[in-house]
Amino acid sequence: MKKVALVTGGAVRIGKQISLNLAQKGYDIALHYNSSRKEALATRKQILKTGSRCELFHCDLSSTEDARELVPKVMKSFNGLCVLVNNASIFENVRFGDVTPEFLEKDMAINFKAPFFLSQSFSTAVDKGLIINFLDTRVKKNSVEHFCYNLSKKSLYHLTKMLARELAPDFRVNAVCPGPILAPHGFGEDYLLEMARRTPLKQPGSVEYIINAFNYFLENDYVTGECLFVDGGKSLT
Repeated sequence: MKKVALVTGGAVRIGKQISLNLAQKGYDIALHYNSSRKEALATRKQILKTGSRCELFHCDLSSTEDARELVPKVMKSFNGLCVLVNNASIFENVRFGDVTPEFLEKDMAINFKAPFFLSQSFSTAVDKGLIINFLDTRVKKNSVEHFCYNLSKKSLYHLTKMLARELAPDFRVNAVCPGPILAPHGFGEDYLLEMARRTPLKQPGSVEYIINAFNYFLENDYVTGECLFVDGGKSLT
């Protein structure tokens, strides 16, 4: 029976590369998407070329009810689910004074509550496995830019640590914390270069560095509760 990985936000950007990486390692892929159906179909086509199976699962993670149904849907289509990658997130810059209840709820729902309930569903549906969360180098800071985003990722940082204890020994729970790897939508390479100048290594990273960190967690059965900062040292400054 082949191993299966569920990757949220697996159609684009880092999520796409994670999905392809897992497929190349022999995993079948349950690829979640919300608004990126066209991209999801294209990523699925690439995954199928590796010889791995890939099925698409549409879900609006801002709905807690929908998020809680995602793992059961995957279980109906696959046997062998053993990896959950909580990658999907939203990244919007709204200052504290401008935050509305609706905005806070959506940010927390997608960036924190969805990983929470997906992890809960995953850990009750399978006997043992691995959860890898995607955070942000900002979790080490108290930056007030992207206020709700930072708050939600800080919450997910602590959830990672708590779940590592709660779900051991049958589950390992870790997180990757990227720095300036990909520019946000609407920004170009200049954004990455400017961000990189503020890091000790003075250079932007690449998705390859994220894949290497991800594979470390995937392959090292003696690591849990760790949050690996792949940020050129940005979290140190």
